[in-house]
Amino acid sequence: MAPPPIVELRDVSKRFSAGPLVLDRLSFAAQPGEFLSLIGPSGCGKSTLLRLIAGLSPLSGGSLRVAGRTPDDAAADLAFVFQEPTLLPWITAGRNVELALQLRGIPAAERRATRRQVLDLVRLGDRADAYPRQLSGGQKMRVSLARALALIPKILLLDEPFGALDEMTREHLNEELLAIRAQQAWTAFFVTHSVAEAVFLSDRIVVLAPHPGRVHSVVPIDLPQPRTEETRLSRAYHGLVTDVSRLLRSVEHAAA
Repeated sequence: MAPPPIVELRDVSKRFSAGPLVLDRLSFAAQPGEFLSLIGPSGCGKSTLLRLIAGLSPLSGGSLRVAGRTPDDAAADLAFVFQEPTLLPWITAGRNVELALQLRGIPAAERRATRRQVLDLVRLGDRADAYPRQLSGGQKMRVSLARALALIPKILLLDEPFGALDEMTREHLNEELLAIRAQQAWTAFFVTHSVAEAVFLSDRIVVLAPHPGRVHSVVPIDLPQPRTEETRLSRAYHGLVTDVSRLLRSVEHAAA
């Protein structure tokens, strides 16, 4: 018997003040441990949807359950990785990782142990004492990811975290992200504009149409795990990238 969804949306709508609908009657669900990517044209509400799941913005209509609760009640089960690393420049990478734990009242010894664990997980154990200005773009994003993982989330929300990085760094971090997920088994909602990235990472891709944002289609990604550089060379991977790219172009043309 299948477990209940960890996130379930039923006819979710969102508008800001008296403005037009941003999201209109979204309905889909994510299973525990699933990796879902959200793609679609600019303005289709991908980032807004993440904020609804995180409880950072209220629904205008419909129902949204996170681990069987409202987003507000489930806040402790979620962690958010934003487009920019948002590190405090005056404290070290290690202290940036500890900050969220400190705000939750975690004792210092436990914070330090968790910091070591998650920085090792993202391969930055030797950079704990470095300041953000001493880190590369990819290293800063790893610190941001480590800070989220330190919260031991059941659900990880990622809003284009690798969009500003060069292709080689981005692909390497994609592989590391999946390796970490294999160890920690959180459910992921990943916003990206890259079809190739979405195909590489995902179990399913949710394609959103714009004006207002709505579910156009959900595409299963049947590629074997673990995903590696060999995956990117496979015929199946390239076929899926082509198919999803065509689907996305059809959505964009329909919205033009």
